[in-house]
Amino acid sequence: MRALALLLALALACGDDDAGTPDAAAPLDAALDAALDSSTPDDAAADAGDPEDDAGADAGPEEPIDPVAGAGTVETVASAYMGEDFGFLEGPHWIDDHLVFSDLIFSSSARQTIYALGADDALSIVVRPSEGANGNGTHPDGTHITCLQGGRRLAEVTPGGELITRIERYEGQRINAPNDLVFRSDGLWYFTDPGYGVNPGDREIDAHGLYLVAGDTLTRVWTGTTTQRPNGVVLSPDEATLYLADTADGVVRAFDVAADGTLSGERTFAGDTAGADGMTIDAAGNLYVTTNVGVRVFAPDGSEWGTLAIPMQPANAAFGGADGRTLYVTARTTLYRVPMPIPGL
Repeated sequence: MRALALLLALALACGDDDAGTPDAAAPLDAALDAALDSSTPDDAAADAGDPEDDAGADAGPEEPIDPVAGAGTVETVASAYMGEDFGFLEGPHWIDDHLVFSDLIFSSSARQTIYALGADDALSIVVRPSEGANGNGTHPDGTHITCLQGGRRLAEVTPGGELITRIERYEGQRINAPNDLVFRSDGLWYFTDPGYGVNPGDREIDAHGLYLVAGDTLTRVWTGTTTQRPNGVVLSPDEATLYLADTADGVVRAFDVAADGTLSGERTFAGDTAGADGMTIDAAGNLYVTTNVGVRVFAPDGSEWGTLAIPMQPANAAFGGADGRTLYVTARTTLYRVPMPIPGL
């Protein structure tokens, strides 16, 4: 704008018949002064450009947060070494304002328990005996569902600690040993059955698999052999991808999820994950896989951030806490927690 005003002033001044005489300098000077005065601060800023806009354009996309580098110190919450009668801890899951987790050891009825950990770290018993409860989850309607590995069924856990059977058979045959589960926001859900602990002679279904529950309809959406062990199961934040850990094969598989819950596009998401067991995911889509060497963390594209070292071999993990930024890890006879930089789902 300032340059344009100067050009116009010069044009007007040059158009005067007396421009060549000494007296013509006066109108030219006046025109230039007027042009300079007419240049407002806004015009000057526009000519100079906005430094903030330039800085933003140069900055580029925000770098993703490294969840392993940003993790806090691993803390022991409760352990057999602290006097608790724990055998093998599994199935951590945050419900409302507390964590629930399972002790699935079958050798002692006292160890077949679903526990609740309160805000003050006080432990209470939700269900005992629990028929070897393993994975826990919450339906979108608020119902607590648990996988009764020893009881060979999935059950609703009432506020009073009663177990009400929800699923026990597939096509008329008794399921083997439900292990883990995950819910979609619309109420569809999945559970794994790796067959752990069931004698071959007691099997009615000669396969291990992943099942889809849609209302009253039960469908096996992935079938493995009896040597494969589908274990942990998790959905991506947008629920478009399902991740399935196979403990026997030592891989994490990924599938595309259709609107009706069926799966396609099976692929290996993370190979060489020996002992892959329970899993969880954060809001950025990073996948946390419990393995023989600790909790391995993978970015959504399958690249690995690194490993969270846990003092004992972990079996499962879940996010919780008031802000969702605490990672709880069940590891044999101990429950750990780790402050994390990204909240979980």
